[in-house]
Amino acid sequence: MIPVHVVGLGLSPADLTPRAWDLIHRAQVLAGGRRLLAFFPEHPAEKVVLGKKPEETLNHLAELAQVRQVVILASGDPNFYGIGPLAVKVLGPENVVIHPNLTAVQAAASRLKLAWHQIPVVSLHGRSWEALKHALRESRQLFIYTDPAHTPAGISQKLREWGVAGCRLCVLEDLGLENERVSWLTLEEAVSGSFSPLNLVFLDTIGASRWGGPASTLAAKPVLRLGMPEEAFSPEAGLITKTEIRAVVLAKLELAFGQVLWDVGAGSGSVGLEASLLLGGGTIFAVEKDPERAAQIAANCDKFQVQNLRVICGKAPDCLRSLPTPDRVFVGGGGEGAGEILRVVLGRLKPGGKVVLTATRLETLEKVRGILHQEAGGAEVVQLQVSRSQPLAGGSYLKALNPVWLIGARKAGSDE
Repeated sequence: MIPVHVVGLGLSPADLTPRAWDLIHRAQVLAGGRRLLAFFPEHPAEKVVLGKKPEETLNHLAELAQVRQVVILASGDPNFYGIGPLAVKVLGPENVVIHPNLTAVQAAASRLKLAWHQIPVVSLHGRSWEALKHALRESRQLFIYTDPAHTPAGISQKLREWGVAGCRLCVLEDLGLENERVSWLTLEEAVSGSFSPLNLVFLDTIGASRWGGPASTLAAKPVLRLGMPEEAFSPEAGLITKTEIRAVVLAKLELAFGQVLWDVGAGSGSVGLEASLLLGGGTIFAVEKDPERAAQIAANCDKFQVQNLRVICGKAPDCLRSLPTPDRVFVGGGGEGAGEILRVVLGRLKPGGKVVLTATRLETLEKVRGILHQEAGGAEVVQLQVSRSQPLAGGSYLKALNPVWLIGARKAGSDE
């Protein structure tokens, strides 16, 4: 098979690179939606419309690609809510070359002067309203891909039915075209509005005065449970105790009702927050030196309505000396100061209490093992290697995360 090129047009052909233009000009078969094919009315290639049954059309294109050069046109970036993944699945990864381009979300963010890397995107194209409702529970700002059944007016009407009030939305129409229009509207204005079929919605509920009354289906806070995904606690997923590691840490701490837990180097507070489910009337002290992360912990407490976690913004071990005596201690962010922190922890820990540390560096592992052998009579070391499934060519493979060591010890004495 001659490799099939999937070319993203961006907002319009004006965004195409010279290489992409050359591929399109040399195409013997040009496939895509009717709107995209209309950009090339004089092109001599055979035109194939990707309609409501794209998988069948792609199988047909596979036959044509045995002897002819096939180019598939895509809007935006083919791999961002586009035809790219389906083309790879049907044609095989070895037979597809994908050429990315500007997405509507990127263009919208540039028009609105927004940093968009932390704003979720939800597509309602061919989906139910539940996709929007779920996204709203997780974020106060959203980019929304619409379709004829989920228009800006329909979105506004749904938000009103769900009891959302005081928010605003921006409708970005015909981005990149001569008649481009960007409009900020209230829900009331958008409900009665008329918009171009080619539109994207940015929803901003940060300034909302309320989230509905008793009948609102969005009023409930997110539910905290064991095994929460990393993104539930922080947009900086790389700076958080991974879900699987967190589960083992909580088990190794042997938490019980009424205990005092120190979470040192708390980051986004994920360990302490989940520990609140196991401590009953106990108290968690989340110690974090970075003010922005400390604020994130406080925000997560509000988000999940956790009442028994106290945020301590300070540098360990200095700030530990004034805290109530702990039954359990988790140290997840000691870095170079892990040894000094551990010595202070062992001095303050109740008899029979447990300390658990995580380490990703061999140097940290050896340092804390030495201290625990010297001052606690030994250490339990567990290595965790987590692999997670990731999509690949219509199937999946396992992607390994960095290995983590858990080092734990119990202080001599009785653990009441």
